Amino acid sequence: MKITFFEIQGWETPLLKNALKNHSLKFIKEPLSIKNIKEAENSEIISIFIYSQINEAILAKLPKLRYITTRSMGFDHINSEACKKANILVSNTPHYGDNSVAEHAFGLILSLSRNIHKAYVRNINENHEIEGLKGFDLKGKTIGVIGTGRIGNNVIEIAKGFKMNILANDHHPNKLLAKKLGFEYVSLAKLFKESDIVTLHVPYSKENHHLISKKVLKSMKPHALLINTARGQLVDTLALMSALKKGEIGGAGIDVIEGEELIKEEKELLHSHKKINTQKMHQLALDHKIIKNEKVVFTPHIAFYSEEAVQRIIEVTIENILSFSKNNPINVVKL
Repeated sequence: MKITFFEIQGWETPLLKNALKNHSLKFIKEPLSIKNIKEAENSEIISIFIYSQINEAILAKLPKLRYITTRSMGFDHINSEACKKANILVSNTPHYGDNSVAEHAFGLILSLSRNIHKAYVRNINENHEIEGLKGFDLKGKTIGVIGTGRIGNNVIEIAKGFKMNILANDHHPNKLLAKKLGFEYVSLAKLFKESDIVTLHVPYSKENHHLISKKVLKSMKPHALLINTARGQLVDTLALMSALKKGEIGGAGIDVIEGEELIKEEKELLHSHKKINTQKMHQLALDHKIIKNEKVVFTPHIAFYSEEAVQRIIEVTIENILSFSKNNPINVVKL
């Protein structure tokens, strides 16, 4: 089968070539777009990452396409309706970063709870004073976990190790899991009100756009921490900035933010002669301000980015392709 890989890194190429010897492969460094669509015009399969936007216009240029496998857990960059209409199957790479993302979430939590980020900045400026660096223990604190899928499950298990109290919320509560791990499912309102730390582990959808709103932030404890390693659009960035400024919450650990795709392309944007959507540029400027706030620990979408997790992405992608080629597709997402 003819397969084109987009957003591919050099180290991935030999692994894919070795595992897919019986297929015709093409590798493109850039995300799939109308500009480079010809590279895949005869492809039956394409493999993409999160910056390739799949829509009707793209699919119309790929008449032989039968299957898309995204090297990510999320698939909100793929127009599900357009794929369903074109009779194209879509698979993702679930669970590759379950423990990786959960561990990163706790890295953000510990950095904030013990002021590690502030101490580091002081250290590189040769300031070794401890005034203002008093943190707090996680033992006995309440963590609110929104989304109890595999990542949320890992977060809960880690939290148990810290002897934390655990509240959770999910559209589909797993009562057996709650009984096994000793946590309680509660309403979102109660979770926001009673948690010392709120951590997000749900996929993005139109329904949960700005799940963390101005109203929600006002309902949280003034010392509470917000952790987002899921999707940037879950949090109203403007409302979060305001809440931090007013002292309505204690801090935020964010690995994803609204407009993050523009930050990655900032140098290109600065040299672009094309007109840029002013609202998006405003959002970009907004994000730059929040990531410089001393109450914020920001990492550039690397929660999934461990050696083991990245290796698993390629392994699952290979399994997806081989299974599809044998008419037994796996990890197919519901469109």
